[in-house]
Amino acid sequence: MVESTVFQHLETTLQEFLMPLGFEVWPFKVGWYNAVLHSTFYLPYPEDTLAFIVLSAPQMFEKAFKPFLQKKLFKNVKDPIDECVSHYFTVLKQNLKDLNVDIIYDHELQPNRKPKVLVQTAAHVAGAAYYYQRKDVKNDPWGEKKIYGVCIHPRYGGWFAMRGVLIFPDILVPSLQQKDPVDCLSSDNKIIQVLENFNFHWQDWTYRDIIDVEERYSEEQKKYFSTPPKERLPLLEQMVDLKECPSY
Repeated sequence: MVESTVFQHLETTLQEFLMPLGFEVWPFKVGWYNAVLHSTFYLPYPEDTLAFIVLSAPQMFEKAFKPFLQKKLFKNVKDPIDECVSHYFTVLKQNLKDLNVDIIYDHELQPNRKPKVLVQTAAHVAGAAYYYQRKDVKNDPWGEKKIYGVCIHPRYGGWFAMRGVLIFPDILVPSLQQKDPVDCLSSDNKIIQVLENFNFHWQDWTYRDIIDVEERYSEEQKKYFSTPPKERLPLLEQMVDLKECPSY
């Protein structure tokens, strides 16, 4: 009972802070994640340790990113989106001052250059989004080609991103029940199509619309993400009044 109360209170706290900013949070146990991976990628916590995968929905751009830009002199920001996510996660951690929380961002690497966390796997085991991989295809058409997997969200298709995981080392949830992600693609051909589009035509955005979606990135957002990082400053200046952004 105590475990359930602690978990429900924490989940509600995370949702109340992150959802108005355009994020989603989905709980999982570290053991679910480790069970489907090679030991190279294990998260070093007991299997019943509580964790959450954080996703950004399309509205995060308007609800979190653009307000963040208004408060920053973004010429000094290496990657504004990563800096934005880090800002809100840091504020969240400060709000959880009585709790021990470890944060791993999607872009963090181990010393061997491998990812610290495989966010697509975390999203799948949490039931947030289905991680379609080559092994899901019955009639593999690619031969020797390298094929990367892709997550599809039941509401947003491919119009979302996985931003990191929050791990609570002091909270164990042995009774937490795992929920399967929604399998959005009904046929082998659909899985082949999404993997083909993601691997070889990702710049045309089509893999993101493999299913009917509730919401997509805005045209402004699409333009931002399709622009090379070194050329994004003029776009940022168009989004906010640079003169109003204080230095830091």
